[in-house]
Amino acid sequence: MDLGISGKRALVCASSKGLGRGCAEALAEAGVDLVLNARGAEALEATAQAIRDQYGVSVTAIAADITEEAGRARVLEAAGAVDILVTNAGGPPPGLWSDWTRDDFIKALDANMLTPIALMTALVPGMIDRGWGRVVNITSQSVKAPIPALGLSNAARTGLTGYVAGTARQVAAKGVCINNLLPGSHDTDRAVALEKGVAKAQDVSLEEARAIRCKAIPSGRYGTIEEFGATCAFLCSQHAGFIVGQNILLDGGQTSATI
Repeated sequence: MDLGISGKRALVCASSKGLGRGCAEALAEAGVDLVLNARGAEALEATAQAIRDQYGVSVTAIAADITEEAGRARVLEAAGAVDILVTNAGGPPPGLWSDWTRDDFIKALDANMLTPIALMTALVPGMIDRGWGRVVNITSQSVKAPIPALGLSNAARTGLTGYVAGTARQVAAKGVCINNLLPGSHDTDRAVALEKGVAKAQDVSLEEARAIRCKAIPSGRYGTIEEFGATCAFLCSQHAGFIVGQNILLDGGQTSATI
């Protein structure tokens, strides 16, 4: 399918690996020029070069911590006028509700709520002026069904979801569509980190921990970054102009809900 976005320009956050890289590669395959961001310069540049070589699109790589004001300013200056924004940030660490302090919540809110909002505030006005734009926020299945050990993520990402619910409907008539992608368990470094937690808690090997986690997924496996990226690219396409303010689960059926 021709997504109709060849020649558009996208900023994809946390895109040196994992879900962000999956989104970047899918957009590049559709002919979109990219601005990539991550904290680690070496991995980021390696990803940028791999995408240039494979897809022949323009790729600008900006190594910076986008959750900090100075880093975000650098990324926005390099990005300029973009048509597509994909926000993404690693989730806060798991733990117990009794262990978290106010500072822990502030860090989670900065990374997983306030940074995406700041990026939208900076870039959506330009999309409105040009009469077209797409924003995809990578959140989590936990906004549909909370994950007890991920209370910091549950709280921060649900706050972003509430913001998007109202904002998306205010800008839709201007040609700008804002939606959220809610990943479940995908084969990324984050999955490995959670497997280590299961292995420690249940005194099992990492292989056994993965099997335990996969057993809880109706599809019986983790998702791939390629299928996640393809969904993101579709939401950024010309065909998705009537999808507004939605929360789309990519979790292999793990979230048990009728609607």
